Amino acid sequence: MIENRNGDRMQKIITTYINNQKKTIVEETELLPGEGGMQSVMVYPELEYQTIAGFGGAFTEAAGYAYSKLSEENKDTALELYFGKSGIGYHLMRSHIDSCDFSLGTYSAISDPEDTRMESFTLARAEQYIDPLIKAAKQKAQREFSLMLSPWSPPAFMKTNGNRLRGGKLKEEYRSFYAEYLCRYIQEYETKGFPVSRLTIQNEPAAVQSWDSCLYTAGEEKEFVRDYLYPSLQKHGLGHVKLLIWDHNKERMYERAKAILDPTTDAMVDGVAFHWYSGDHFDAIRLTREAFPKKELIFTEGCVEYSRFRTNQLKNAQMYAHDILGNLNAGMNGFIDWNIFLDEQGGPNHVGNYCDAPVMVDTTTGELMVKLSYDYIGHFSKYIKPGAKRIGFTKYTDQLEMTAFKNEDRSIVLVMLNRKAVEIPVTVELGDRAFTQMIPGESIITVVLSENEVKY
Repeated sequence: MIENRNGDRMQKIITTYINNQKKTIVEETELLPGEGGMQSVMVYPELEYQTIAGFGGAFTEAAGYAYSKLSEENKDTALELYFGKSGIGYHLMRSHIDSCDFSLGTYSAISDPEDTRMESFTLARAEQYIDPLIKAAKQKAQREFSLMLSPWSPPAFMKTNGNRLRGGKLKEEYRSFYAEYLCRYIQEYETKGFPVSRLTIQNEPAAVQSWDSCLYTAGEEKEFVRDYLYPSLQKHGLGHVKLLIWDHNKERMYERAKAILDPTTDAMVDGVAFHWYSGDHFDAIRLTREAFPKKELIFTEGCVEYSRFRTNQLKNAQMYAHDILGNLNAGMNGFIDWNIFLDEQGGPNHVGNYCDAPVMVDTTTGELMVKLSYDYIGHFSKYIKPGAKRIGFTKYTDQLEMTAFKNEDRSIVLVMLNRKAVEIPVTVELGDRAFTQMIPGESIITVVLSENEVKY
């Protein structure tokens, strides 16, 4: 990461992982007249693309539980990492409606099918671990979050299989009631002082999971949004809540958007949410961006699953950076990582679906472990601010992965990733100035140029 120093020099911080140890290299870079060359990266701030909504992670029950096991001192340290002045600037956050796999068990705000007036509705379970974490994070950040809510399953009595787990579908006769239920959830959150900016219809609607899950075809999701959920939101004065469809892997996001968005739903749906678990599929994002240029495209979940990936910190961190870069260059507006904290086992998780997190908590000792993925995500979230616009660039080699953004203060942010073992030379040219940089093997570097340093 590079921070500005003075008129013609900058401090840069390069994060590498050598011999199983994180290493930080601090140097200075001098800006020189641009002359072109065979190893150039050309940056064009006048070419603007999508606007960034923000970066962040998820307030899950598992994250809240792990956080609760820390000492007061380490709680403050943990919050500072994400939300404090020295942290990585998390702003765009997500939480689950009722239980998900990263809960201590299954639960719903109501469980009585006879309670048609929702008199037994309670968020007592969220108040145990989720609410304290959100309140503490908000206090540390001293600002509002842009908070998204996502359901993993309707209450069991509303489903065709009578179970929160293992798929099933929302019963047709409960569509109206479930829309009211989701609105009640949002109202309760906002009463607590947690404004809700976005709602996804269903987490992973095409997957039958051993944990909380529910299936929707594209037609069923479209009908639920058009005929039930959107009207309920309007009726309850919740028109400010943006609706995002899909909330599943990238490869089907264009198909889903094409099937749902038409003249009857276009004004109701604000965006498409997606995950990373099926591979890169950056072109799926690009196709969706081209077909629906006014819609938000938000990455809402990704994590390193222990069942699929070895816990190699460097490879895990590079996986994050590679995916964020590809998503951004394809048109992504926002990035939400999964759990911000997990315990030493990679949970709690009520079905044993253990995963890694950028910050882990040893609940027996109360110690924190900050993974390299935290630093790699920070190269984006700390410097690409909400409101930033992606800008044009060209590069001379596919060995270098990068992106370029212009913040609202007109500062230019370049993030460059080298996943190869050998260093890569680059000469970055922007306007009439340039600098030459050797990017070490297996490293990531972020450059921030202020307007008074480079005219454009």
